[in-house]
Amino acid sequence: MKRIQYHVGCALGALVIGGLAQPALAQETGAGEGGASNEIVVTAQRRAERQVDVPISVASLGSEQLESASVDEISDIAKVTPGVRFDFSSGFFQPTIRGVGTANVTSGGGSNVGIYVDGFYSPNTLAADFDLMRIQSIQVLKGPQGTLFGRNTTGGAILVQSAEPSEEDSGAFKASYGRFQEAKLQGYFTTGLAEGIAVDMEGLYKSGNGWQHNIQTDKREGDYENWTIRTGLKVDLGAVSILARYQHSDVDDPTSVLSNSWNQAEFGTGQPFFAQPGQYAFKPNQRSTGSVGEFFRMKSNVYQLTIKADLGFADLASYSQHRRENVDSSLDLDHSGVDLFQLGLPNINRTTSQEFLLTSKPGSPLQWTAGLFYFSNKDRYVTFIDNAGSSAAKRIRLGGSSTTTKSLAGFLDLTYELTPQIFITAGARYAQDKVTDAYWNPRFSAAETPVPSISGNRLTPRFVIRYKPNDDASIYASYTKGYKAAIIDVGGSCQNAPFQCNDVRPESINAFEVGGKYSTGGLSFELAGFYYDYKNLQVSLYKVGTAEVINAAKSEIYGLDGQVRYEVTPAFQVNAGAAWTHARYKRFDNAPIYTPCPASALATCGASGISFLIVGQNLENVPMQRTPAFTANIGANYGVDLAGGELMLSGNFYHSSKFHFGPAGTQFLQPAYQTLALRAQWTDSSDRYSVALWGDNVTNSRYRTGAQYTNFGIGSNWNKPATYGVEVGIKF
Repeated sequence: MKRIQYHVGCALGALVIGGLAQPALAQETGAGEGGASNEIVVTAQRRAERQVDVPISVASLGSEQLESASVDEISDIAKVTPGVRFDFSSGFFQPTIRGVGTANVTSGGGSNVGIYVDGFYSPNTLAADFDLMRIQSIQVLKGPQGTLFGRNTTGGAILVQSAEPSEEDSGAFKASYGRFQEAKLQGYFTTGLAEGIAVDMEGLYKSGNGWQHNIQTDKREGDYENWTIRTGLKVDLGAVSILARYQHSDVDDPTSVLSNSWNQAEFGTGQPFFAQPGQYAFKPNQRSTGSVGEFFRMKSNVYQLTIKADLGFADLASYSQHRRENVDSSLDLDHSGVDLFQLGLPNINRTTSQEFLLTSKPGSPLQWTAGLFYFSNKDRYVTFIDNAGSSAAKRIRLGGSSTTTKSLAGFLDLTYELTPQIFITAGARYAQDKVTDAYWNPRFSAAETPVPSISGNRLTPRFVIRYKPNDDASIYASYTKGYKAAIIDVGGSCQNAPFQCNDVRPESINAFEVGGKYSTGGLSFELAGFYYDYKNLQVSLYKVGTAEVINAAKSEIYGLDGQVRYEVTPAFQVNAGAAWTHARYKRFDNAPIYTPCPASALATCGASGISFLIVGQNLENVPMQRTPAFTANIGANYGVDLAGGELMLSGNFYHSSKFHFGPAGTQFLQPAYQTLALRAQWTDSSDRYSVALWGDNVTNSRYRTGAQYTNFGIGSNWNKPATYGVEVGIKF
């Protein structure tokens, strides 16, 4: 049975997410002068190029590697992409690449890592972690992408490309069942309606029982039920193609908001405000909560229209998008069994974007990409006190805030072949950003207090020199600039005395990188060294019912990362990756330190209902938050003929060194940890039927996936215990 394996550092090939076999983004090319074949074409520079020729650190994720690592959500790719982390703050999805990330949860705050699905920007951090549908490829671009992808990509970008409708009838169905009654059903079908017209449809359903035990009610918590449908219509008119898509998702999953209390012993002296037995739980599988349950629910509708046209001299693409995402959640901010403060946090998010992309035809010495981008996002929060109950009738209005963010940008990126071995790239993006129609609600009121608009302009250049010794190798040096746009602190300082909004300046980053790539036969690898000069970091402080944002003064980040793939035999392949990151706040004035209320202040703290004070300290050369110094993974796939079919054995091991969750980089320590995922799948000789046994975190490693820090208490989110199950599939 012939199988083509694609792996990290070598290929993006036939991607299998949740067991659904996918066509490859990669196109096979003929052997180059070094004999390379089956090379991978990526779009990291917004045009199709061989990965070995792209002067950007690109993590290309292959099917067996993703499958063996039990990757079925976008956040799971961290297990196979060293240097990348995905954290949660009460439902807010917060990615970090090479130490560049954010913990902002305020209206219009946004992420430092851009997530693009089918070319469309997805800005809402409450909806950014999603189940992977029928995926064609995933690319993780490390480092600022301010020229080609724009604002809020100071850490990098994640590009997800799904399969398009085909006139050739095909389909696939997968069903799995595992520990904690976790069930997953996923099906896909595509067909042609007429010549040049095709449709597809996909459905995904997931449900399961919670694994956390409430020590007060003696019941398990965390049951979830999520489903998504997605459909598309593609019309191919020859020189012009039109693809219309609609997707609806319904999420009822409290996992990201369920927490217990951080062990008070880690804070030294001081006592929690409540110290009665049973009111705090510290163990990974235990919780102690009040009478009101936590929840996270979201409904989203996404409309997308992609038009591509061959203009003869260049290719034109138009991306039109509208997103409607409604979230409701209830969060226990004291992380105890006392009904102290339960925050209700509905969010209404509306996004409209339009991009025009013009790319040159391949073959000439000058290759270029030009574009125009428009973006508008209205992000509204309403806050409630939910102590009286989780139903809308029992909620007490606390406040709220809203912003409308708009951005208009134009960009041009050119690469010129000076000689067959030397290439020069220069590009720039000019953007105008505005935050308008901003307001906040006074305590216990729906009245809107307007806030003056802000605006700013940014130029983000890019320069690269690349040397190509032969067709199999590439060496490059680059400079890129990125920024995260300024925001209005409507969720924090605006709502606290003296009710004057902080000026939260834009982040800026100057990034220098040198790297090399090599790919031939069964061996490929990438290695890059980087240095970042990072200023005006936007850091969140969580106080009594508010999320304030301040600027940390200056940071310095440098390190090395790389990945390698080697085909030992046609049946046995190994892949590995590692990242070393030295990330430090060079200077952080008035850095927030969370300190338990001392015995002498318990009465004062009790009158305010808080357990912690926030004390400002001036810090120098301390680690940045959520940045382990070393992360690595190693995976392997081994196939053998068995019972008239093929048995594929695979696994992935991931390691992370210690790091701190705290905003000042000195608190809330997460020790080093490791995870291991294993999979055994048998596929019949027709490649139509399959059955698999899988296990994730099979060593039952326990570690925190997030820290929730406020005046009320410090909470811990924990990873899931060991899970395992069986999966069956059919393709037709």
